[in-house]
Order: sequence, then C-alpha cells, then structure tokens
Amino acid sequence: MEQPELDARLQAYYTDEFVEAERLTTRSAQGRLELERVQEVVRGLIPAGSRVVDVGGATGVHAAALAAAGYDVVLVDPVPAQVAQAARVGTFRAVVGDARRLEVEDDWADAALLLGPLYHLASRADRLTALREAARVVRPGGWVVAAAIPRLARLTSMLTARGLPPVSTHEWTALLERGDPTAFGRFPGGHFHTAQELADELTDAGLDDVEVFAVEGPDGFAFEQLAEVDEEAHQAASLLARRFGHLPRVRDLSPHVLAVGRVRE
Repeated sequence: MEQPELDARLQAYYTDEFVEAERLTTRSAQGRLELERVQEVVRGLIPAGSRVVDVGGATGVHAAALAAAGYDVVLVDPVPAQVAQAARVGTFRAVVGDARRLEVEDDWADAALLLGPLYHLASRADRLTALREAARVVRPGGWVVAAAIPRLARLTSMLTARGLPPVSTHEWTALLERGDPTAFGRFPGGHFHTAQELADELTDAGLDDVEVFAVEGPDGFAFEQLAEVDEEAHQAASLLARRFGHLPRVRDLSPHVLAVGRVRE
C-alpha cells in the first residue's frame, strides 16, 4: 500500500472503525499497563511543568494525563475527529497536523512523543522525517520518545487473537524479514519494526543516548485477552516490564516497544 492510500485508510479506520479512546482505558487490561508504563518513562525524563508535543496523540489519553500532572501539552494528530474529541478535554491544545510537517516552532518543547506515527509510515524516509521533525521542535538536551510495534509481536497478536488467518507464506516472510504489513486485518499498519531497527532509526535521525525497551513486557499479550486483572497481577506485570524490558527477546515479543533519544546539544 502506497503512503497516500495508507493515509486515507488511517483516516477511515480511526474515524469510523476503531474507538481509540477506549484502547488505553477500558478495552483490555493491556491498555492500563501501556498507559502507565509510557507515562512513567516520560515523567522520568522531564519534570512537571515541562512542555510536551504529543505527535499522533489521537483522542488525548496521554495528553490529558500529562496535563493533569502539570505539563504544558500540545497534541497533534492527522485525524480531525480525534482532534475534536481531544480538544473537548480542555486542559491542553489539540490541532490537526502531520508528523512529517509539524507546525510547531523550533526548540519549543522539552520532549516530543511519537506513540503511533512510526507504525503508520511505510517508508524509512518518512519515518526519519517524522523523527527529525520531532527533534527539531525539542530544545537541545530534550527528549524524543517513539513507539513501534515489533514484527514478532504483530505476528503473535494476529495468531493468538484471531486464530490462523488466511495469509500466504510470502506475506509472513515479508513481515518478519522486512516489516511489511500483511493484507489480512483492518489495522492500517505501514511498517513493523525490530527493536534494533527502531534504535537505528533514532540514531540515524540524529538523536543521542538512544535506548529501546519493552512497554508491556512479558505479560502484554495475556493482558490483551483480559478485560481487567486484579491489582496484584497488574503490579506484577509492571514489575516484570521494568526489570526485564531491556532484554532483546522480551523487547521483540512485547506488544509495543519504546525508544528514547536525546536531542543533541
């Protein structure tokens, strides 16, 4: 799928087919785990009161949590319906925009989040453009935080959630070797990473001190199958993600990986 067609597919998916507002809140136990882990990372990098650009921020779940904690947040998303829903929160600015062409001034933010754009961009050139745009709007010494969906995680998710789908050997090979999406399913994926590939893209975009680790960790896929878990199970999953999320095998089999990189001084 070429990028213009993918962009159009993304608009339809997030406007009419999938309720993104529920994904991190009520859809499954995985959502809370992902939300809290990402918030923990961001708040560990920059203090309350800092400026954050939430690129691809959807309906504003992360933006609202950060704003409530005292951060100055601007949300940017390409889907007007999601921006309208985010704007109704009223505690942060929400604007329609593209990760590859941010209408934010240079060095404005202390951190930029890309928690969705990279897996909707098919070409490496577009992903590097988005990462460089994020770095442009962050002050020297600030941080870019970028999420990706690992290739092995995508394969595992499709098999465990839906049973064996009608996908050819060629499609499985292309997914695992190159990160190409399969034709199966509604999700408008453009590219699926390995953890090392994500680290390389941040480095090639000019970021320093790059680290990549699992978001949900070993319990991520089990939690996707559960509407909720008790507090003890949630805290155990969080602990496992913190303790073992840096390990290569854990990273590539977590539903999401997160990379952080520092903007050069």
